[in-house]
Amino acid sequence: MTCISSLPNIPEFHLPEVVRRVNQRLPQWPHALSLCLVLNSALRLKILPEDALSLCAGHTFRVVVEDGGTEALFACLSSRFCPIWRKDADASVDVTFRGELHAYLRLLTRQDDPDTLFFKRQLSIEGDTELGLSIKNLLDAMDWPPPILDRLLSRLRPAPSSATP
Repeated sequence: MTCISSLPNIPEFHLPEVVRRVNQRLPQWPHALSLCLVLNSALRLKILPEDALSLCAGHTFRVVVEDGGTEALFACLSSRFCPIWRKDADASVDVTFRGELHAYLRLLTRQDDPDTLFFKRQLSIEGDTELGLSIKNLLDAMDWPPPILDRLLSRLRPAPSSATP
């Protein structure tokens, strides 16, 4: 049994409206920078398949967390993911993924498959839907969690106590 699958079930929840209102007033580039660091690390660790680079090359993406009031704008250029620093680059976004935080968490922890989340309209794709669906299918086909992440998570889990009740 993997550590990811042993996580507690993530219920459907909505962040408070004040979170969205505050976050919409803050710069969004830290989200893009963080996401690009994770994606580039996943590439180096071979968690993301090499197909991901060829599929994403030259495209611009937006990931929106609607109830969080946040978005990450980034592009895949020169074999790596790069944050987009300016908000006026919105006009050139190829694909936008939208959803609430709970849907992304359920996707990440494999508690729901991408098709279910899109069918329930908890996640959506806007723009180049063919590219968006290809990315969704790539993510769905990935082995998750990858062995390296599973080993790391198992080390972080507390050891069972030897005390008996």
